[in-house]
Amino acid sequence: MDADGMDGKDPKETERLRVGAAVRRRRRTLDLTLASVAERSGLSVPFLSQIENDRARPSRRSLQRVAEALETTAGKLIAASDAARTVAVVRAEPADAAAVPHARRLVRGRHQLEALEFHGEHDTEGEFQHRNDELMYVADGSVEVEAEGRAYHLGRGDTLFLSGGVRHRWRASGEETRVLVVTVAEHIETPPEV
Repeated sequence: MDADGMDGKDPKETERLRVGAAVRRRRRTLDLTLASVAERSGLSVPFLSQIENDRARPSRRSLQRVAEALETTAGKLIAASDAARTVAVVRAEPADAAAVPHARRLVRGRHQLEALEFHGEHDTEGEFQHRNDELMYVADGSVEVEAEGRAYHLGRGDTLFLSGGVRHRWRASGEETRVLVVTVAEHIETPPEV
């Protein structure tokens, strides 16, 4: 890494990078407001907001100021931004029997979202309670869900949203059943509601 913390990247290339998501994640991890980052960096709140929403791309010097305010380096923000820009295709394939029978991962790797497709009969053994939000979509068949002591019957096209912390279990019967479950990954700290 060079003296500017830019990992030897060309300054013009750095100016073209989109770092908004990395800046926002780092700010939220530190539980800072835009106003406090503005005060620390000497940059304006509107400009910081534009950076976070990728409507403005900071100069090399501005990015360094933001990084210092966020107690990190510009190079680390760029690396986190590069890692956040992922395009991945998962081809249709038979279920991975080594993982969960009748299930397949729709997102591979460590990302903010996790998604599984379940097909055929399925019965969770015991209750689940995830830290983060979860969405269930029934593509085919039907599913019985018990959440916080209440029973829900879901049919084709129905969606169920569970906020983080809700205890639940579910059961699908019939070989034609297909269920998509999308969750915010457990390693992600979602900010508390204000």
